[in-house]
Amino acid sequence: MEKYRMDRSIVSKSTFEEADNHVTFYKDKSPIERLNCACFIINSIFNVTSNSKVDRKVTFARKHVK
Repeated sequence: MEKYRMDRSIVSKSTFEEADNHVTFYKDKSPIERLNCACFIINSIFNVTSNSKVDRKVTFARKHVK
């Protein structure tokens, strides 16, 4: 996969018709193609590659207040 950078400073507004066209674009794709698109978006948001390992040192724990 080529290296792309996501520009996080741009926000777009769309009409309901444009949003519906966006949904139908992904409905025509196979489940594997949709998964690949989702993985690409997630990897670009967190700035990781698909080959990078998960950092298991980071853990979160909290106590629930009674």
